[in-house]
Amino acid sequence: MGVMNITPDSFYDGGKYRHPLDAITQAERLLENGANILDMGAASSRPGAGIIDPEEEQQRLLPALQAVVKQFPEATISIDTYHSSTARMAIEAGAHMINDISAGRIDQEMFNTIAELQIPYVMMHMQGMPDTMQTNPQYQHLVKEVAAFFSEKIEKLRTLGVHDIIIDPGFGFGKTLEHNYSLLANLDYFIMFDLPLMVGFSRKSMINKLLGTNPEQALNGTTVLNTLALDKGADILRVHDPREALEAIKIVGFYQSQK
Repeated sequence: MGVMNITPDSFYDGGKYRHPLDAITQAERLLENGANILDMGAASSRPGAGIIDPEEEQQRLLPALQAVVKQFPEATISIDTYHSSTARMAIEAGAHMINDISAGRIDQEMFNTIAELQIPYVMMHMQGMPDTMQTNPQYQHLVKEVAAFFSEKIEKLRTLGVHDIIIDPGFGFGKTLEHNYSLLANLDYFIMFDLPLMVGFSRKSMINKLLGTNPEQALNGTTVLNTLALDKGADILRVHDPREALEAIKIVGFYQSQK
């Protein structure tokens, strides 16, 4: 899954792809480098970011989405949003799936909307909200609490008739450095749900705080984490750099075939 931030303030590439022509260029780069899914989002979820209104989100997103759909009609497009109205608008404009960092907690209509649209749904675990999530995250039993969160949400979705569910443990979302690496070390615990497992480490602070790098220098660290996650059962890598992620997928796949 290749990241396309149609935002002015994302932590790594904010402001780069807001114009439709820039979005097309970025989509082409991601697809040529091996991305299977384009994940377009118009609301930053970096630590400290506030919740934006759906109208503002849609004004940012729609021109870029329409341009990408027209230019790349065969591409699979995911929309990174926590607003149900944006989800509906995006699917009507040609997108195929929704990636919700809040797992329906910000907009109570999201689950019903996904059920009505009958589309794939990525739900992520996040403690708190983006503006406060990194203030002082605490857990008694990290992995079990994240798993319990998913268990509850999966049951609600299935009751509504949603079965095409992808889970994302939410690295960097309401977790300390230690929480993030503990979650990675126990990533195979979530295989019990028998659902596709997505991870997103790309150029995040869990790399930079440990290595003393910045987002621009964090590609190698991203690849290391992607490799570890693949060996722990991850199915989808959400990345800014699909070529390197695809190389990790190929190497880990061949390595595992030799066991």
